[in-house]
Formats: sequence, C-alpha cells, structure tokens
Amino acid sequence: MQVEGNGEESGITNRRFALPVDAENKSTTFRLFSFAKPHMRAFHLSWFQFFCCFVSTFAAPPLLPVIRENLNLTATDIGNAGIASVSGSVFARLVMGTACDLFGPRLASAALTLSTAPAVYYTAGIKSPIGFIMVRFFAGFSLATFVSTQFWMSSMFSGPVVGSANGIAAGWGNLGGGATQLIMPLVFSVIQGAGATKFTAWRIAFFIPGLFQTFSAFAVLVFGQDLPDGDYWAMHRSGEKQKDDVSKVIRHGITNYRGWITALAYGYCFGVELTIDNIIAEYFFDRFHLKLQTAGIIAASFGLANFFARPGGGIFSDLMARRFGMRGRLWAWWIVQTTGGVLCALLGQIDSLTLSIVVMLIFSVFVQAACGLTFGVVPFISRRSLGVVSGMTGAGGNVGAVLTQLIFFKGSTYARETGITLMGIMAIACSLPICLIYFPQWGGMFCGPSSKKVTEEEYYLSEWSDKEKENEFTSH
Repeated sequence: MQVEGNGEESGITNRRFALPVDAENKSTTFRLFSFAKPHMRAFHLSWFQFFCCFVSTFAAPPLLPVIRENLNLTATDIGNAGIASVSGSVFARLVMGTACDLFGPRLASAALTLSTAPAVYYTAGIKSPIGFIMVRFFAGFSLATFVSTQFWMSSMFSGPVVGSANGIAAGWGNLGGGATQLIMPLVFSVIQGAGATKFTAWRIAFFIPGLFQTFSAFAVLVFGQDLPDGDYWAMHRSGEKQKDDVSKVIRHGITNYRGWITALAYGYCFGVELTIDNIIAEYFFDRFHLKLQTAGIIAASFGLANFFARPGGGIFSDLMARRFGMRGRLWAWWIVQTTGGVLCALLGQIDSLTLSIVVMLIFSVFVQAACGLTFGVVPFISRRSLGVVSGMTGAGGNVGAVLTQLIFFKGSTYARETGITLMGIMAIACSLPICLIYFPQWGGMFCGPSSKKVTEEEYYLSEWSDKEKENEFTSH
C-alpha cells in the first residue's frame, strides 16, 4: 500500500532518505510494506509497541468468567477494574504529550512501556479483588503510548499523508484490543491442556503479554529514531534543536480551544471503543448464554476491525482533505462519528444474537474510523504544542471511557443493554461541538477561511513571541 501527497508538499528527493521528503524532511509518501529508516521504521515500531500495550491492558476481560470465580469478584469489582484500566492513563497521556515535546517519542514511550510491564507480570500473583483492580490500573498506564505513536507519526510524515500514517499506526495498535480476546483464551486453553488447573492457567497466561510488552520497549530504544534528522538528545547536544520552555509548551496547548473539542469528541469514539473492549465479551457471555471461547471470538471481531477501520478513517480524512481541504476532514469526522453513535444506541435494543453481531460489526467500523478521522485533524492544531494537544485528545478518550463506565456500567444500576444504548446517545451529542472547530487559514464546517488572509506559516508562528523568533527558538 502506498499513499502519496500532492501539491506543494509532494516531496523532494533527498539522498539521506529512502523516501521522498518535504522541506522539514518529513516523508511525503506512506509505503506500508517498507521498513525504510527512519520514517517507516518508526511507523512499524510505534504500532507494534502500542499493540503490545493494548494486549496487556485488556488481557483480563476475555478471562473474566474464570478470574471472577477464582477471586470472588462481584459486579461492582469488575466494573471498578474496568474503570481502573482506563482511568490510570488519563494522567499518563497528558504527561506523555509533554514528555514527547521535550524528550522525544522514543525515550518517552519506551520508559513508560518498561515501567508498566511489571504490573502485567504481577497479575499472576494477585489474591484479592483489590489486587485485581490495582494491577489493571497500573497496566492501563501503558495506553499512553498511543500519544507517542501519534506524535511520532506526525513528526515523520507530512500533511497530505499524516492522517493515513496516524490512522494505520493507531488502528493496528488498537488491534490489540481484539487480538487479546483471541490470544488469552487460546493461551489459557494451551496451559490448561498441559496439565494446569484453570485457576493456575489464567495466572501463567499473563506472562505472555508481559514479555511481548517488554520486548517492544527494547526494540523502540534500539532501532527507533525521534525525528527524520535524528534523536532529540543528540540534536539538543549539537544545537540543531533548541530546548523549549515546558511552561510555554503546556500553555499554548491548553489554551488552544480546538484541543478541548477534539478531546471531548474523542472521549465518545475511542472512549466508547475502550468501554466495549471491557464489557463486550461478558455481555455476550451473560446475555446470550454462550461459551467463553465463543463470546471471546465475537468480542474479538469488534477489536479486530481496527485492522482496517481506523486506518480507513485516517485515509478517508486525507482523501477528503485533497478534495475539500480542512472542511472535508471536519465534515467526514462528524458524519462518521454520529453514525457510530446511532449504531451503538441500536445495538443495545436488539435481542437477536445474529442481528446483534451484525450491528456490532458495522458499529465497530464507524466508531473506529471516527478515531482515525479525529487524528486526521489533531496534527494541524498546533506545531509547538503538538504533544500536549495529542495528549489532551488521547486523555479525553480515556476520560470518556471512565465516565461512561462509571455512569452506565458500574454495578447494576443499568442493564448492560440499556447502558450501551445510552452510551450511543452520548456519542451523538458529543460529536456536535466538532462544528465549532475553525482554522483562520482553512475555515471550518460552515465557514471559509478568514478574510484577513492568514497563511499556514503565520498561524503556527503565532505560538512563538517575536523575541523567541529572533532567538531562533523555532525548529524550522
């Protein structure tokens, strides 16, 4: 697969790179099956690391029928554990964004992945509900590698193809949420078949995702590179890249209202996806009285749609931008996310197993494509505070998941099917503020560009003061 940019950014040949690049040495093409250094190598390392973290974070839900029996978990315990798994990374994603801006995505992501792997290993030794909740909380911190993945892709690929790069990297990473629904029951069955009791087999099974998570972190450290021109630490030392002021980086990120809107909307596309990852296997197991493996296969099909759905959203965003500019990206995002909300609400109203599976599969495509479309817009919001805005948006996804599970899926206040319907309605409502996003150089959903003729360069340079520009604080 190859995606190419066009127009002024379509690329120049640079003998230092295997791919054509623009003036900032960002690749203007996206060649999926290439491992060319540094652009495509960064792509493959980032999605694989995020995939491993996703598998680890959601390794428990497909084994819940066994785990809850072993640890005597109540419905409230299970709900709290699901909330814990996605709440920890709210803060971690905010910090990860700033860490990427200051230290680079390579060191920031590898450090987090290595520091959270022990929580995955320790799952094998828990003996109480509170222990189960705590390991899911700390393992969930690793989901912040999503921010480094998006930051890394936005640093390596130019505007015409950045939506595709972001969408495919995140989509293939999120694929871990579906893959773990297949992997963990399979690993559990193999270990049990080797002679272990079921209460021992599920514990041993957690060493598999832990090992892969550890391996991915070392791979990023050894083979990755922060920017097309080198690593942050080397460029800081040589003077090629100036160290920025952390307070100003954060301030410019949090004062850009567009970042808050992307965070809200992402809370009800990716937040919905995280919630479904936590509840869907148990939902089908309990409501339709299925076997554990059968429920796991159905649940896996939701997450496995990330293989093409989220990448498709990113590619669709780029295609709409070529035809309609930023307005095309925004309209496509709103339409797809709203449709996903409608299908989610419908899923909760269906009593037929076959129809539920069909609607769930269609719903999965739209909600995951909406995630890809979100990050077809995020890279254009800020240059100086790209990591902060990416972190805010990513954290918004986790906040949405936490709030949704607290309100609709904690305890027995709502039946699972009612909670799913109400979650869909929330998704529809939270997509409406997308219409408020406006760029003076490109316009918004209902308005064209500003009459003041603001250029793209002027928009981004406004994040630096005149004094900072004089001191060559920008990294052009």
